[in-house]
Amino acid sequence: MPAYEFNCKSCGKDFTVFLSIKEFEKNPSIICEHCKSNNVTRKLSGFFAKTSKKS
Repeated sequence: MPAYEFNCKSCGKDFTVFLSIKEFEKNPSIICEHCKSNNVTRKLSGFFAKTSKKS
């Protein structure tokens, strides 16, 4: 399940939300886990894929 990183503009804290791709495509209302504000922005973050095949 992908992890999406957000920053709260109200309290300045960063937090991570785990959502399936389908859940994220529905544009859910993300709420800061620290101050409960919905004034959040998504941060750019990297990712990696782990497979069992060798390249």
